[in-house]
Amino acid sequence: MSVVEQYARVHVVTDVLDEDVGAVPVVLRYDPEDDPLCVRVTLSGAAPREWIVDRELLERGMLAPTGRGEVRVWPCGRVQAVVEFHTAQGVSVVQFETKTLARFLRRTYSAAEPVPH
Repeated sequence: MSVVEQYARVHVVTDVLDEDVGAVPVVLRYDPEDDPLCVRVTLSGAAPREWIVDRELLERGMLAPTGRGEVRVWPCGRVQAVVEFHTAQGVSVVQFETKTLARFLRRTYSAAEPVPH
């Protein structure tokens, strides 16, 4: 099993800082030894933030609106998915390209498969 990281850019639609930060770098990270069911989403920029998100929730949210706890995910047309993060400080709404999330998730499922000895 291996760690999967993917770098991308996302568009921050709304932000807890209440300012338009536009496109920002993001790192999607999956470590099956840390937590085989979740991924880390880390936004870079002036106010870096990190969230832990259920892999299955991201996958389902690309097809239909879904949510659990502080995270909501839904499709936005054919090419984007929206992820909404709720915190005590407010709500951040981030748009991902669906193909970026799908590619990353495929890689996480491959990485989670045990390697035969």
